[in-house]
Amino acid sequence: MSLGVAPSASRPRIASVDELLESQALGSVVARHGRVPVRDALREHLDVLRAEWGSAPASAFEPATLALDIGRALDQAAAPSLRPVANLTGTVLHTNLGRALLPEEAIEAMARVAREPCNLEFDMDGGARGERDAHVQAQVCQLTGADAALVVNNNAAAVMLVLNTLATRRSVIVSRGELVEIGGQFRVPDIMTRAGARLHEVGTTNRTHLRDYAEAIDPRTALLMKVHPSNYEIRGFTASVPMEQVANLARDRGLPSFADLGSGTLVDLRAWHLPHEPTVRETLAAGMDLVSFSGDKLLGGPQCGIVAGRADLIARLRRNPLKRALRCDKLTLAALGEVLRLYGDPERLVARLPTLRLLARPRADIARVAAELADALQARLGDRASARVVDCASTIGSGALPVAGLPSAGVRIEASGSRRERDRQAARLLVALRALPLPVIGRLEEGGVLLDCRCLEDVAPVLRSLEALRVDAAPASKKELAPHP
Repeated sequence: MSLGVAPSASRPRIASVDELLESQALGSVVARHGRVPVRDALREHLDVLRAEWGSAPASAFEPATLALDIGRALDQAAAPSLRPVANLTGTVLHTNLGRALLPEEAIEAMARVAREPCNLEFDMDGGARGERDAHVQAQVCQLTGADAALVVNNNAAAVMLVLNTLATRRSVIVSRGELVEIGGQFRVPDIMTRAGARLHEVGTTNRTHLRDYAEAIDPRTALLMKVHPSNYEIRGFTASVPMEQVANLARDRGLPSFADLGSGTLVDLRAWHLPHEPTVRETLAAGMDLVSFSGDKLLGGPQCGIVAGRADLIARLRRNPLKRALRCDKLTLAALGEVLRLYGDPERLVARLPTLRLLARPRADIARVAAELADALQARLGDRASARVVDCASTIGSGALPVAGLPSAGVRIEASGSRRERDRQAARLLVALRALPLPVIGRLEEGGVLLDCRCLEDVAPVLRSLEALRVDAAPASKKELAPHP
């Protein structure tokens, strides 16, 4: 294939695409990306050079230069969109950064079932079709005291499945103070509507009493529901009805009760000097018939939603055709099984489960890492800004205990000048940190950048990445100048 450009005294003949593909210069690019992608990229690049024939240097058409340009473009296009980052936001379970980190045991289990066939829905004893939830049901029941359990792809799906199965075209009684909105503008009333149930809200935003539930029950009532207000807290003149009282009322009236714990936890966090969060076992022991919770939040596992409770109700959920649309794949179940297995060894749980380890991490250990990071940053920044270790407060994240701050340490980077100029420099620095080979994600705070080191256990990769730091590499946008939540 010819470029259609005749040679001249100043420019030699340009090789054809076929000739270039066979050249030694492009051999390594073809080996990395394949002949067809390189051919297509080469044609497109040469078309651009032909359009700039008068201004493009002759060297731009040389095989070595073409190989460099084509290889760089294809490498960039082939780079995965999902990539590791350093979470220095101070939020342990950061929804935007992937929530819970999986333990090595879970990662290895995922790799095993991804690499070879497995008995996902095969009963090894009977030689017939099996139930995929069976791989984790016994573990969930043992850890929570439930009679039965199932797994779907997230907790919102779990709530939808419960409501669609038990309350289609009927009403569900919920306290007005528990009609929460979670991330991404997903609201409990909206999920209820999509599930085909009718919302019957009772009480007021700040106060709901047992009589409010009792007086609202009528022949169309299908379910009494409690929702854990996981992403906010009302203080002051408040009243809410305990799980046990709602469960007893439902039982007396012949109705099922359901608790959406949101994040949910399998252990009492007070054992590690963390704020208390209702456990799944406590909720079921209080008499709730069903409870749903997430797998990738406080539990510390993969993204999924778990429903545990009465066997007859779980059986009804399984028969719902919606269950198939919401089911988990083999990778999720393999990872979840290993995470649940770690809970069987409580003495070593905090050391082996990343989420709990990061939440319970001693401040002294965090401060040591922060000091190393501060020294490295100061060396890169010189006299343009100061980098110093400061006290700060981490958050659990993903709606878990939203007002509970965890004592932590971080690095505060601040330039000199007016508040406006410090804001601009801080925003520029955030952009530059995100542009590193290992992107570093921090947050703006009062005219500076704060890098909370709670989630930074191994500082070495970040220190290596900082060698590429260019503070003035990108201008700050108006969006960057807005304060981060």
